[in-house]
Amino acid sequence: VQLVQSGGGLVQPGGSLRLSCAASGFTISMYFMSWFRQAPGKEREWVASISSGGGTPGYVDSVKGRFTISRDNAKNTVYLQMNSLKPEDTATYYCRSANTWGQGTQVTVSS
Repeated sequence: VQLVQSGGGLVQPGGSLRLSCAASGFTISMYFMSWFRQAPGKEREWVASISSGGGTPGYVDSVKGRFTISRDNAKNTVYLQMNSLKPEDTATYYCRSANTWGQGTQVTVSS
């Protein structure tokens, strides 16, 4: 079971990024998928989740209306589209499912 992340990087405030999380060893269509983030000196926090049944995704209040979690079951991949990024979104982002964490990917929002 493995989650491999891609995407991330440096972006200016107001910009967009898309994170990807490709699963292997299990089928994401059967699992709850989540994104978390951890900023320097802070605890890891939940960001967004999407259920296996494709119900309404959930978001932490600070990203509602800006971030979108989605899944492509055919590609066994979950995504996090991040728009209108703010400096306070700077963190290492992790996907999680099936009791497994992705390796993390850095997102830096700075001018």
